[in-house]
Amino acid sequence: MSRRAGTVAVAGRPNAGKSTLVNALVGTKVAIVSDKPQTTRRRVLGMLNRPDGQIVFVDTPGLHKPLHRLNRVMLDEAMEAILDVDVVLLVIDATEKEGAGDRHALELVAKANPPRVAVLNKVDLVAKPKLLPRMAALGATGLFDEIVAVSALTGDGLAELPEMLLRLLPEGDDLYPSDTVTLSDEKTRVAELIREKFLERTREEIPYGLGVVVEEWTVDEEKGLTRVTATLVVDKESHKRIVIGLGGQLIRDAGTAARLEIEKTFGGRFFVGLRVVARPGWREDSRFLGTLSS
Repeated sequence: MSRRAGTVAVAGRPNAGKSTLVNALVGTKVAIVSDKPQTTRRRVLGMLNRPDGQIVFVDTPGLHKPLHRLNRVMLDEAMEAILDVDVVLLVIDATEKEGAGDRHALELVAKANPPRVAVLNKVDLVAKPKLLPRMAALGATGLFDEIVAVSALTGDGLAELPEMLLRLLPEGDDLYPSDTVTLSDEKTRVAELIREKFLERTREEIPYGLGVVVEEWTVDEEKGLTRVTATLVVDKESHKRIVIGLGGQLIRDAGTAARLEIEKTFGGRFFVGLRVVARPGWREDSRFLGTLSS
């Protein structure tokens, strides 16, 4: 059998489970996961290396109608990926009723060249009889070469997905060395892991107005310790107090959780120093957006 390799954009509405799916398929955590919509802000590459080929998954920001410059940048990132890959995989939350957001996502995905694959995700939470009409409706659009039902969380239906995708990819050599898992640099991945821990602990508008900038990264070879200093950027002074928490409790808890996750991901010992600054309107500042690690 000839070897196949190529890129697969994982697209979909916010909170459809795209990052969970990519992590499950790659077999390790390359993208942060949260129950908050719009968690993924930039493209993340994760590689699945198999004896018969290589699949480069491109986890993209959620397809949505942008309200801020940051959201427009996110949507541009997603559309750039969708239009520049070998296969587009649209992830749809099976627990949500079809609505205007789904129709908007279908319109955007229709702009991509085939092949296209529709993935109904979270099927562990839905009665099977309810899936059939949804799959039939997706088939009726004429957009998709394949339609599958999976649960990224439990693994149901995932085993067949890589083989299906490989059949749709072009013949050719691997795009990256076979030991590559992701192209995200260490600072970006650390910033994302820090943001993930604050997303878990904050509500309302805080998650959407939270950015992370890794300011310093030094390695103490003698002590076997990597020191990371990061700044959390929020929209308002009132948000700053929330992110710090009463008596500094929230920032301590989130910082500890981030350090443990970073050590688990990279190995070795880390010190993570955090500070919080309020920068009103930062999501509209194109120059500042370019400095963000996450």
